[in-house]
Amino acid sequence: MDKKKVAVPLVCHGHSRPVVDLFYSPVTPDGFFLISASKDANPMLRNGETGDWIGTFEGHKGAVWSCCLDTNALRAATGSADFSAKVWDAITGNELHSFEHKHIVRSCAFSEDTHLLLTGGVEKILRIFDLNRPEAPPREIDKSPGSIRTVAWLHSDQTILSSCTDMGGVRLWDVKSGKIVQTLETKSPVTSAEVSQDGRYITTADGSTVKFWDANHFGLIKSYNMSNTVESASLEPKDGNKFVAGGEDMWIHVFDFHTGEEIACNKGHHGPVHCVRFSPGGESYASGSEDGTIRIWQMNPAVSDDHESHGASGPSGKVKIGVNDVAHKIEGFHITTDGPSE
Repeated sequence: MDKKKVAVPLVCHGHSRPVVDLFYSPVTPDGFFLISASKDANPMLRNGETGDWIGTFEGHKGAVWSCCLDTNALRAATGSADFSAKVWDAITGNELHSFEHKHIVRSCAFSEDTHLLLTGGVEKILRIFDLNRPEAPPREIDKSPGSIRTVAWLHSDQTILSSCTDMGGVRLWDVKSGKIVQTLETKSPVTSAEVSQDGRYITTADGSTVKFWDANHFGLIKSYNMSNTVESASLEPKDGNKFVAGGEDMWIHVFDFHTGEEIACNKGHHGPVHCVRFSPGGESYASGSEDGTIRIWQMNPAVSDDHESHGASGPSGKVKIGVNDVAHKIEGFHITTDGPSE
């Protein structure tokens, strides 16, 4: 191998502003799905395997900071700078509920049993909405020490995880008591926190460090220093022996989980990378960037002999490019005639 092999990703266009959050559904009978949040206020749903656009959720009036799908990929939720969190029908694109807040909503998450929606944001309040009684006031946990950046559920919805925008650490809350039971200490604010598919690990990115924590005993398992500021990291879900990280250098780095050695470095984005996430089967991972694109990278990629991956953003004989023109102008949410391809 004289020349450096370069991975050619699927490039998903459609967003007109930076992509700030990505979320993969679990595998469902209809395949798996990818939802993206962007500052353009138009979260989008895609086929998780091909990147093909399925629809756009229309209704937010400000940047969308967070997005997620429930376990069955039947509903989506989004958190926005318009001071609301919305729940959507992921089949029709219709808005089901809009939960008003008093400030920007930075993060949202469905409970594992799909009955609850957790939100957090600038108000420093964790809210739990009962989706079976959406008109009822939410339960509020108002002891967060700072503005909330990320939220997640773990331990079969018995524990909540949160991090803050303006201070280090990950706080773990007992849902019943509403009290902090543990704080995972970090020097810098945690910009990304992911609970692994098997529930064993919490993966965090803070400053230029990626850390892996035991999700049950809360000990620090691994801590790796990166060469630049990292905004997001994701652990490969099947074997757990690799992880990806992305940040301000615009590249997607693949590392060995056990040694921290860099295995691959994928170039293609034209702005800082805000989010990276592995697909549920671990065969690919997606990155979202300041450049407004989503790129889906294969773990065992088709490769180009170019020293730059400029082929990634245009048609290439190596890889089927996903959504291109159809997503530039989207009016309303409509499903492609043959439904999501599997």
